[in-house]
Amino acid sequence: MFVCDREQLGRDLVTLTGAEGRHATTVRRIAPGERVDLTDGSGLLAECEVVAARPRAGELDLAVLARRTDPEPRCVLTVVQAIVKGSAGELAAELMTEVGADTIVPWDAERSVARWRQGREENALGRWRTAAREAAKQSRRSRFPVVTAQARTADVIELVRRAELAAVLDPAGEAALATLALPSDGEIVVVVGPEGGISPREHASLMAAGAVSARIGPTILRSSTAGAVAAALVLSRCGRWA
Repeated sequence: MFVCDREQLGRDLVTLTGAEGRHATTVRRIAPGERVDLTDGSGLLAECEVVAARPRAGELDLAVLARRTDPEPRCVLTVVQAIVKGSAGELAAELMTEVGADTIVPWDAERSVARWRQGREENALGRWRTAAREAAKQSRRSRFPVVTAQARTADVIELVRRAELAAVLDPAGEAALATLALPSDGEIVVVVGPEGGISPREHASLMAAGAVSARIGPTILRSSTAGAVAAALVLSRCGRWA
């Protein structure tokens, strides 16, 4: 799967250039006659056949055989992921993208060990977005997830208020995420805390905004993997994996 802008995808012959073209011709070594899918990341997908490859120029010519537009899902999943240390945040973004999350919200939680300091936030956010983009291509998604700017707790509370269903992951939660009644459409929000857990003050505020406290299972997962597991449980039950 390679990414191309929507205008180009409307043509019968598409030339893939830039980083995507170089990767296709020099890393993947794709040759004439091979089948390749192109997407704009917003639902449009073109099934193509390679007609010419120019590795030195990093260019690939593709004839469009068919197009389709995947509709927006009725049930939309947003995962609020607390910022975690090292590359764990990028791993979380990657795994949640592969599973199918629609929006990923980096959250500056009270107990987050890592902090995106002023002046460095864009670099950290860029790494999350790159991880999500590459994972979307690898998993052949025609709709790429949105990785938002860093959210404060007040922003997360507002997301919870607007959601059809909001669940805060908690190993001690009274309800099991796998048994919650899910809406047939609208937004579902799942909140994942940092390594040190969600603070009592944050937890109380989220509950007051309408969230429910839910556990994933009998084991305690790392913050970097909990979002992906929760996303899998939700998406498999709301019809997205049918």
